[in-house]
Amino acid sequence: MFDRTFGRMFDRTFDRTFDSKKLNDLMEQLRPDLSPESLGVGPDFPGVAPNPLMSSDASKRNAELRTGALALGVLVDWREVNSNPRVVLMFDVETADGISFRGIADEALTITELTRLAPGQTLPVRYRPAVMDHYVALAQDADPAHVQQLSDEIASRKRT
Repeated sequence: MFDRTFGRMFDRTFDRTFDSKKLNDLMEQLRPDLSPESLGVGPDFPGVAPNPLMSSDASKRNAELRTGALALGVLVDWREVNSNPRVVLMFDVETADGISFRGIADEALTITELTRLAPGQTLPVRYRPAVMDHYVALAQDADPAHVQQLSDEIASRKRT
């Protein structure tokens, strides 16, 4: 009981104390390599998301992303945020509907998964079509047959 009450109180305090502009400014000071400009994207592109363990908004967004629509993302670059290892992955995403956008994923990966990352690698990702805010999540639970079908559909559209 105490943990849930404290967690909700902390979430509200954290969300009020660290609005997105303050958080982005703080992140830019602490990790200039993770700023939108250093990642090569415009000022409207989201920065590193607040830790989902500390922010109710980030936790809600991550839950929505885990059930989002499937797309394919080509890994452009990635940066390690901490030694957990929590990483920020940048993708060029293509959806089944033919929409392309630059996406950012904030993920906790194992050391093994981290060592397998390589720019140019195509990975399944999930996004929120109703929001389209550039946030994506790795779709590690995606059915390989569904991913192959999506890949074939995207490839056939590019040929025509």
